[in-house]
Formats: sequence, structure tokens, C-alpha cells
Amino acid sequence: MKPFLLIPLALSAIALSANADEPFLEKVDLFAKGDLGYQLFHIPGIVVTAKGTVLAWCEAREDGGDWDQIDILLRRSTDEGESWSEARKIVEVPGPKEKNPFSLALKQTDPNDVTYNNPVLIADRDGTVHMLFCLEYMRCFYQRSEDDGLTWGDPVEITQTFEAFRKSYDWKVLATGPNHSIQLRNGRLIVPVWLSTGTGGNAHRPSVTATVFSDDGGKTWEAGEIAVPCTDDFINPNETVAVELSDGRVMLNVRNESPNHRRLVVTSPDGATGWSTPHFEDALVEPICMGGLVRYDRESEIPWLLFSHPDNLSRADGKESPGKNRDRRNVSVHISKDDGKTWPLKKSIEPEWSAYSDIAVTPSGTILCFYGRGDKASFSGDRLTVARFNLAWLTRP
Repeated sequence: MKPFLLIPLALSAIALSANADEPFLEKVDLFAKGDLGYQLFHIPGIVVTAKGTVLAWCEAREDGGDWDQIDILLRRSTDEGESWSEARKIVEVPGPKEKNPFSLALKQTDPNDVTYNNPVLIADRDGTVHMLFCLEYMRCFYQRSEDDGLTWGDPVEITQTFEAFRKSYDWKVLATGPNHSIQLRNGRLIVPVWLSTGTGGNAHRPSVTATVFSDDGGKTWEAGEIAVPCTDDFINPNETVAVELSDGRVMLNVRNESPNHRRLVVTSPDGATGWSTPHFEDALVEPICMGGLVRYDRESEIPWLLFSHPDNLSRADGKESPGKNRDRRNVSVHISKDDGKTWPLKKSIEPEWSAYSDIAVTPSGTILCFYGRGDKASFSGDRLTVARFNLAWLTRP
């Protein structure tokens, strides 16, 4: 397999300082409309491996829709995001493929397109990188890398894992993540998933949220319990991110379409069962968009939580305008110092049009937010950008 090459990329002129003790913010575009013949790059994900390599991946779409021809591309950085390898495809399932029948009911679906979707990567403490991804929103596969994402093993289908959910929810459409996911301190691998009957909008609605997990390093996978059902209060929970709290509980932060425009939060003692009653987090607004969530570990202190998303329900005067300003813009990072009980601090990374995001922390403490942005309104933006910054910049007034 062709090796990755590191390519220096010019960082944005808005860099304030390269000194780790002084505030700095830098931005670099990793994927842009037209690159490699793709018209859209969407669903960004980022993770830092046990060896410190940064992996940034996305869906590369020939046209743009969720059911179009889609590949999964990856870029690597071995210097905490200062330079990056060329982009490479990392997913290929051999053999014949069929479109999800529920997608064929949509007017714009081409039955000849092959849709790889919703890639999720987990950085194992032993150096392994685990990956789950879907094919046609109806089959799920697992593959792994033992060399920090340079090469990948053959994909193994694990769709049967999801059959256990049918006793609670008769799904026809499935999706992992997206975004990075987590390994618990006890070694368990956790991946949030959402499931749909495929009868609603874009064949993605209605939907519920759950998790799948592995206790043997990815060799086998099991289904957990439904974490957030679809109800009159919790409308279409779907794209979900996970984090382990200081006491070992797992918290899910869940996109949804409920009219109060707030993120849903739910916790479990093991990341799979015994989920708490979902509640809306008043401090985190919901413009119906994927967000990112990561721990920022601090010695002798409760780890901070960093959450990224479009924080866009406020008018210029700071007052909320519910239901009238849900455009995807103003990707910001929120900080919680108490395991997500409160979110007192936030800072904007991209005040204008910006969309999906994921967030990671390097060994030196540099924070990386990988997100979509553009010059005009859209659901994704026209490029995917990595913002590099430190805690001094994030916490500076």
C-alpha cells in the first residue's frame, strides 16, 4: 500500500503565537470543494492516537447528498497538526453491493452509487486504532490499524450486532457515530449509534439513539440498550458523541429535533445499560447539527470537558431568537469543569457559516477542532478546516 507523505500546509495568518504558554489560534484547510474530484467533504472526525499521531477523516461525496457516491478519506499528522499527509481512501468492502431499499424511494437516489457512511475511529491505549463504518446505512463493518492509520486490515461485517435492537426498535436504517468515539478506563470500546425506521425525512427519521460496545479489543461487538427513544419530547435523537466522566460513568450528548432547541444528555454506569432519563442541557443550544466532545485531562483535577458545535441561536444583541435563527454558523467550544453539570465558558472559533465538528487534544495540550465552514449558508460548508489552539487562547476573555 502506498505510504502516506507529509505535506507542509500554510497556517492561517491569524496565528497569535507559537509559544505554548501564550494564547494562539491557527487554522488550516484539509479538504476543499473540488479536491480529488469530490464536490463536498462532510462529516469530519479527528482523534489522537496513543503515539500522538493525529488522524482526521471525512466523507468525500461526489455530489453532496447522504445517499450519493461517498468514500471515506483520511489525512495524518505526526507533528500535532502542523503538517499533514496527502488524503487517502481507507474503506473498501469487496463484493456486490445493494442500495438500502428505503433510499430508492427518494427521488434523487442513483441505484448505482455506493454509499460508505458515518465513519467512527477510536484510539486504543495499546496503540491500535479501531474503526466502525456503515455501507448504505444498513450494513456495519469493523476494521483496525496497527500502525497509526498507515494501513488497515480487512473489514469484518458486524451488522448482526444490531439485530439485538429489533426487540426494542424495528430499524431499517442504521448509522454509527459519527465522530471519534472512546475507550473506557476498563478497556471497553463504546460507539454511539442511531437507528431509524426510514419512513420519514431523507429516510433518516424517526430515529433513536443507543450504543454498541466491545470488551475484547474489537473482536466482537454487542448491542446496548436504547439510550434516548423518540417521543413527543425527545424528537429524532440521532448523531451522538460520548465521553467518560471522572466517576466512570459514560455521558452521551445527543443531537435532536425537539422544539426547545437544546442538546439532549443521558448517562450510564457502563456506557451500554441503565441509561438515566434524558434531559435537555440548557447551556448547549441545538441547531440540529453534529457536535464534538472530548476530555481535557488535568493533573490532580477533574478533567475538563470540551464541546464543539454551532452556537447560533442568539441574535447580535445576545438575546435568543428561538426558531428563527437555526442556520449552521458560529462553531464554538464550550468548557465544563464539573463533568458536564455546568458549561460556564465558551469561545467562538468560526463566527460565520460553519457546521459539523469534532474535537481532540494532543499530548502537549494543543486542542484541535476539525469542522466544516464556508462563505455562504449551507448544511456542510465548502471546506473542512482544522483549528489549532491552546487552553490559554480558549480561556482568554
